[in-house]
Order: sequence, then structure tokens, then C-alpha cells
Amino acid sequence: MSEPSPGAAPVAGGAIVAGVAAERSCEREWEAVIGLEIHVQLATATKMFCSCALSFGEPPNTHTCPVCLGLPGSLPVANARAVHFGLMIGLALGSELAPRSIFHRKNYFYPDLSKGYQISQYDEPLCRGGRLGEVRIHRVHLEEDAAKLIHVGASGRIHGSDASIVDFNRGGTPLAEIVTEPDLRTPEQAGEWLRLLRSTLRALGVSDVNMEEGSLRCDANISLRRACSEQLGVKTELKNMNSFRFIERGIRAEIERQREILQGGGEVVQETLHFDPDSHAITSLRSKEEAHDYRYFPEPDLVPVATDGAMLQAARESMSELPAERVERLHREYGLSAESARMLAFRGELGDYFEAALAAGCEPPPPAQALANWLTGETLARLGEGEDPGDSRVRPAALAELVGLVSAKRVSVGAARQVLDRLVSDGGDAAAIIEAEGLGAIEGGDALEAIVAAAIEANADAAQRVREGNAKAIGPIVGYVMRETKGRADGTEVARLINAALGA
Repeated sequence: MSEPSPGAAPVAGGAIVAGVAAERSCEREWEAVIGLEIHVQLATATKMFCSCALSFGEPPNTHTCPVCLGLPGSLPVANARAVHFGLMIGLALGSELAPRSIFHRKNYFYPDLSKGYQISQYDEPLCRGGRLGEVRIHRVHLEEDAAKLIHVGASGRIHGSDASIVDFNRGGTPLAEIVTEPDLRTPEQAGEWLRLLRSTLRALGVSDVNMEEGSLRCDANISLRRACSEQLGVKTELKNMNSFRFIERGIRAEIERQREILQGGGEVVQETLHFDPDSHAITSLRSKEEAHDYRYFPEPDLVPVATDGAMLQAARESMSELPAERVERLHREYGLSAESARMLAFRGELGDYFEAALAAGCEPPPPAQALANWLTGETLARLGEGEDPGDSRVRPAALAELVGLVSAKRVSVGAARQVLDRLVSDGGDAAAIIEAEGLGAIEGGDALEAIVAAAIEANADAAQRVREGNAKAIGPIVGYVMRETKGRADGTEVARLINAALGA
């Protein structure tokens, strides 16, 4: 038998060894598989199956009736507006809209569920499939919310003992439940995708998606598997998380908990869990229910929802530009970076402000990317957290004017920051503030050259290092000039004059 050529065996052997090593590494590593269930409170005027007005923060048990309390003989009637909003959500997600969907009774006992069952949808939901970004949608269905259970501890005892009390105002609130496929792999991906979903729902106008008030709540189904395996592991469910930070931290903590169990040779138990954002502790609420545990059967008091052409047309006509579409348009029309386009589209109020500023017709016109940077950077940093710049004293035209003047080098960046401070506190026009405060840029000339010469003389050591090729040593000299000109000199021009004077 002839021997292989000198180079052949090492290559083949190396490939085999590398492959084995990669496979062993893959078998040692764990991959998280994450799916989300999002409950969205729909912005209807009344509850899902009765005429009680929706409320938040009002006196307990003041928005109730025989239907939402589940009293004998009461009959539910489906909220047509909620169905309309459900169809809009389905269209936005590219779902298949069912020509016929039905409501079911989901039977379980809990103190906040007075009927002993929840009216939901089971095997014939309003919407199936679809996609948002890179995450596939499994289904979207309509249901009613439960009441609010309040646990009263030692500080609020009733009749001398601990107790749980129920506020039925929330009971019967219309919900759309959006269930994803298990396409997410990290807590950060989950948080980013939820931000896109929230922006999409807000743009549709189907919900105020206020997480603090519970209008958007998220459950996360989490399992771990070997990185090289396609087989899903045993999943657990984290319930009712209502902030992006809370969701990311909870998912991260549960991934770590499962990893420790599996690496220790244990088995993950399928159960429903609670994450405490303060202590980072994860506690078990109950064993995870399966569909058969709920004993679903069709709701006998409600007719099927038959979706006709008029309903679909009305849903389509109610829709506006969606965030994902806006990202693409901002990038295409204005040449914005992907990061800037996402930030402006995901926070619709920022995108509206940005486009209003561009439409103001300022001269000189502000470059789109520079305007986006000043809006999302300098401006937001001066406003309160989460504040809409449209509600501030800084008018879109004033910011556009300021950015245009900076780009035209008629005001320095440092001076422009001072102007922006004034705009935030008092409002007004950028050019007028620059004129009144004497903040216009000092252009190149004898006056600036004289200040540069003084700066070099005052920083002789730094000047010598620049002559010797140390470009970073220019900092103290530039700083001297900017102090003397009160930030009015253009930094690029200052650096050019310094280098020219030093022959660098």
C-alpha cells in the first residue's frame, strides 16, 4: 500500500481531531431555548364580555356587573372592538386570520377567577402563524383577564389575621395573548424583541402597552439543551414579568439555575416560577399545567366569530406604518445607520420628532444622521428618563436649526451644547441664542492664530512631544485654546493650526 503524500495525512487528521474537539465542546455547552407568551390589554372602552368600563387605579370593585362577576344567569357578549384589534394585530404580524374562531372555557380554580373558568380561545384561535423580525409567531388569541388578587400581610391585617383580598375591576379586561415559537436564545434577544413588539402595538393603537400598569405582561418559557442538539429540554415558565429589565434578569437567572441543575447531574422539573427582581430569587408557584388540566370545552353562551371581508377591510384601513417598516424607510430615505433607525422607529415619538425637525426647512439644512445623533444623544440626555422631546421646550425646528449651524461650522460643538441647555430650559430659537450670547464660531484668522501661539507657549512640553510625533500630546494645547475662546473655536481648525505651527 502506498503511503499518503506528506501533506495529506496531517490535513485529514487535523480535520478529524478538530471535528471531534468541536463535537466534545458542543456536548459540554448548554444553549437556552426561549419562547414568550405576551398578554396585551386592549384599549377598548369596555370589558371583553360585558359593558363595564375599563379602569386603572380606581376604588376596588367599582367596575363590576353580574357578567364579569360570573353570577348565575348572566350572559356574555363578545366585544366587537376587541375582535377588530385582534385582527389588526394578526395583520401586523403576518398571521393567517381564521374565517371562523370560537371561544372556550378554560377551567381552573383560583380566588381571582370568580366563575371558576376563564373565557379564552383554544384550538380555533383568531390568528395563527406569522413573524415579527426573526421570531415566528405561533398564535394570537383573545381572552379575558382575571381579577387582581392582593395579599395583605402583617402590616395590613384584616380582623387580626393575614388575608388575601380581590379587586374585580380588572376581571374581564380584554386581552390579546401573543405566543411565539421558541426562537430566542438569550435574555438580550428577548428584551430587544419585546421592545419591537411594544413599538408595533403602540403604532397600531391597540393598547397603551404601559408595562407599569400591567397593560403588557410577559411569561417566558425557558429550557436548556446541548448546543449541538435539536431536542428541546424540559421547560419552565416565568410568570407575569412587567418590565424589560425584569424580563432579561429573570430569564438570565433561570438559565443559570437550570445550568447548575444539569451540570450537577440533576433534572429540571416542569413548573411555573416566580422571579423576585430584588433578591434575584426564583420560587416555584405550581407544577406546570397541560392543556388537558384545564378541561377546555366550547363556550356555550357565545357564538363563533366569523371574520368577513368588511371586518378585514376595516382592520387594514386602521393600520399605520409599523416600526419594522419605518426602520427600513428611515435607512433608505435618510441614510441613517441601522442603530439610529431602530431607535427612532422603536420609539415612535422620537421618529415623529426627527421627521418634524427635518421637515422644518431650516437653512442651512441639518444632515439627517447628525440630527439623529443630536436628538438621541445630547437632547435625550438633558430630558427626564423616557420623556417625549415633543413635550419639551425644544421645538423640532430649533434643534434642526442648531444642528444645521454646527454642520456649517457657524457654531462649535461646545457652544452648541450651551445653546441646547438654553433651549431645554427656556425654549426659543438657536440662532437668536447664539447671537444674544455671542456664541458664534471664531473662524480662522489672526485672532485665532494668536491664541494658538499663546497656547503653544503655555504648553511647551506638550508642543515638543507633538513635534516629535506624539499626536495625542496635542490635547492640552487644544484645551487651552477652547478655554480662551469659551468653546467657540472649531476643534478641527484649532488642531490644524497647532500642527501647522509645530510642523507636525
